[in-house]
Amino acid sequence: MCVVLSLAWAVWVPAGFAAAHGGPSNGEVLLGAVVLRVVDGDSLWVRPRGGAPLRLRLSGVDAPEICQRHGREARDALATRLQGKKVRVTLQHKDTYDRWLARVDGPDGDVGAWLVGQGHAWSMRWQNNPGPYAVQESAARKARRGLFSEPRPEPPRDFRRRHGPCQVGAAPHTAQPG
Repeated sequence: MCVVLSLAWAVWVPAGFAAAHGGPSNGEVLLGAVVLRVVDGDSLWVRPRGGAPLRLRLSGVDAPEICQRHGREARDALATRLQGKKVRVTLQHKDTYDRWLARVDGPDGDVGAWLVGQGHAWSMRWQNNPGPYAVQESAARKARRGLFSEPRPEPPRDFRRRHGPCQVGAAPHTAQPG
């Protein structure tokens, strides 16, 4: 009898109930989250409706480090586009820095596609895969937009290998702009 009741409860409980009572979960979609702070060109803090702030990293993009050439420009472009605005966040999973990897849709659609298309970030590559925004990156390179206006912009992964990561603030209410 207990097993039947447990199964009935699991089926009846609305999606998101567990997340609302134990924190967000993989695959959860957060509607109406407000962007509190943009840390760099691919990291930000959002406050979901009725929830605690979440630290996000945009999935599928790799923006220059804040201390790297074009890093501040990438951060400022993202902040201008999203700071204080409501966004739709699709959580994927947490990374090694305890940030949620997420797709973020702003008022004009997929923020990752916009960032790469404007030349503020690379499409995230792995092995032989050109990443989800390869088409946008190719167009930005051809148009010489943003960081692709430089003859040989250094990808952030290469920059981090040579210099390590830049130090940026941790929490949205205590962190200072870099």
